[in-house]
Amino acid sequence: MPQPAVAVLEAALRVRKLDCTLTTALPSLERTDASALVVTDVAALDTCLRGGLPRGQLSEIAGPRSSGHMTLLLQLLAAAARRGEIAALVDTFDRLDVASACAAGVDLDRVLWIRGQAITGAQESGPRAQSPLLDRTLDRALKALNLVLQAGGFGVVAIDLADVPLMALKRIPFTTWLRVQRTIEGSDTACVLVAPEPLARSAGGVTLSLAAAAQWAGNSERSRRLRGLDLTARIVSPRRRVQGDVRLAARANDSQR
Repeated sequence: MPQPAVAVLEAALRVRKLDCTLTTALPSLERTDASALVVTDVAALDTCLRGGLPRGQLSEIAGPRSSGHMTLLLQLLAAAARRGEIAALVDTFDRLDVASACAAGVDLDRVLWIRGQAITGAQESGPRAQSPLLDRTLDRALKALNLVLQAGGFGVVAIDLADVPLMALKRIPFTTWLRVQRTIEGSDTACVLVAPEPLARSAGGVTLSLAAAAQWAGNSERSRRLRGLDLTARIVSPRRRVQGDVRLAARANDSQR
């Protein structure tokens, strides 16, 4: 193929934001266009991400309970609303705390909240992690995610899988995430998975692996109280050449008991 024809093809792919499919573009996958990124409005994190999470890619926020993944997700939704974008949240087990969302600055008028079915003991392993009810609930959440992504028009679409047992998550075919990536590729939507451990991200996506260390106050066991948490995010994105640790927060409030 003549070189001018290759250049025309590459230009057309870049216009449609499909340039990540080009092997010749691998050294320059790091985008500097702010419109191609979704900022989190967490300054330290956005700096390390070099602008934010990539649009048209599948990224993930991973971490155990009390590691700050929901706080970070709410910050992401709030930032999208402040930019005038519409966001969507697939709440698999109907765990979203509305008061916490409002306190984080989330404009609920600009968030499509898809509520799943609450399941008691959903985090348990063993036989209960293989219950038909759990499988149906997870399947409905994944179908809802696909429908929202196919509809388009959303700046951020997130699915909360943080309370799904690992055994159930590992039963999800990997082709599920490939279909998600094909749906959003070239779009302005950033899709975000929230899971207890890294699960799936696209080649151009980002993994935020969270960890928390508790801070305690008090001189004895009886007076011991939680003072705050040190939250750290490990950022992994080989193709965008972003990798490192970011300290997100160290909050302390001695007036809280």
